[in-house]
Amino acid sequence: MITGELRNKIDGIWDIFWSSGMTNPLTVIEQITYLLFIKILDDNEQRKESNAAAFDMPVVDPIFDKEHQNCRWSVFRHYDPETMFTNMTEKVFPFIKTGLTSGKDTAFARYMKDALFLVPTPRVLSKVVDALTSLDLNNKDIMGDVYEYLLSQIAQSGTNGQFRTPRHIIKMMVELMKPTLEDTICDPAMGSAGFICAAAQYVTEHFSKELMQKAHKQHYTTTMFSGFDTDQTMLRIGAMNMMLHGVEAPHITWMDSLSEDNTHREEYSLIMANPPFTGSLDKETISKDLLAIAPTKKTELLFLALFLKALKTGGRCASIVPDGVLFGSSKAHKSLRQELVEFNRLEAIISMPSGVFKPYAGVSTAILIFTKTGHGGTDKVWFYDMKADGFSLDDKRSPVEANDIPDIIARFGNLADEEKRERTEQSFFVPKQEIVDNGYDLSINKYKKTEYVPVEYPPTSEILDELDRLNALIEEETKKLRELLEKE
Repeated sequence: MITGELRNKIDGIWDIFWSSGMTNPLTVIEQITYLLFIKILDDNEQRKESNAAAFDMPVVDPIFDKEHQNCRWSVFRHYDPETMFTNMTEKVFPFIKTGLTSGKDTAFARYMKDALFLVPTPRVLSKVVDALTSLDLNNKDIMGDVYEYLLSQIAQSGTNGQFRTPRHIIKMMVELMKPTLEDTICDPAMGSAGFICAAAQYVTEHFSKELMQKAHKQHYTTTMFSGFDTDQTMLRIGAMNMMLHGVEAPHITWMDSLSEDNTHREEYSLIMANPPFTGSLDKETISKDLLAIAPTKKTELLFLALFLKALKTGGRCASIVPDGVLFGSSKAHKSLRQELVEFNRLEAIISMPSGVFKPYAGVSTAILIFTKTGHGGTDKVWFYDMKADGFSLDDKRSPVEANDIPDIIARFGNLADEEKRERTEQSFFVPKQEIVDNGYDLSINKYKKTEYVPVEYPPTSEILDELDRLNALIEEETKKLRELLEKE
């Protein structure tokens, strides 16, 4: 999410486009994200150059060769408006569409080939470039945050039950799952690719030495990450995001993940996702093997069924689900929960406060973590009652000190110490049999115990004595006030 000064500057950039006559908000959003990508590309290159210079080494795999130095933000931002505009249309935009991939058939190349540069005039381009230059864009996934914010401004966000997951929640889920270079990672409802970008970031931070090996690097840049979506703009944003993380050829493609067209089965070792919550589909289009697990049209249940089918045996999943998935009473709800508990290893339910997705939605959600086994393995389930995530739970979502996320990560990483926790505490285990006996209900309130602290009151006689004293005091003060008024 973006707040404060950054949000105000993005508003200012929006106003520049709007006052120039560009009134289609989706066109404005696309142009801003293209320019953000161009800037961050050069920021990353400058960072690589500084690191290389510090060790007196050449830059490995430079993005801009000598021929394309005029495609660098740090260079063309100093041009006069007319020259900058000509350079952008004739050099920079063609370079990001085709030059970055050198003719390879990558996701980036496929989804950028239809991109159009539509900034109307040199003056508008110059003003926008100046405004973007002043932004602090240290985080590579800032484009996703900006895209989310711009969508929210035009009331487009959430029309299909989709909301961009806050970055700190994504990061927490990645740290819980701890991806490695052995993983093949997928998000079948990827949006702007926040989960697979965060996974890529985690891998580069924890396995930097291993990524120097050719085989690991090849896996990282080509076969490690997959993502599907039905929104062409999201696919383009996702491809740009992954390119910024050094993943040149992820398997990002247009696909209705719940349909018969999706034949990816038993393919991934890790799925992390926040699938659509409120969608409802035509049953004729839904893959039959998903309906066998969850006979429903509700997308939140069908996506969980898809995760079970798409994972390899031993594969892990962390998914955000609406609370209704945990306690819904329909046949499909119960069938899915039974599948997770009886035929796989359900590991954890992390209940999140309803404000996590504000200001876009106030829905209560949880994170569901399980391993696909196909033969059971659930003996107990870890529950955590998250009460704070580091931000206020109102529409402003301002930073606050209260934050359970570090505690969640620490406790999940050392579950042996959770055995003795009481049901009155924020986290605790519930044995499988108790869950079975409760109709596979997975809502934390079913198992959490509230500790009532008795409040001791003074005897009634003392309370009556105190009331008499107060009444006498009131009467005395009233008398004094009357005397003062009579003297006047």
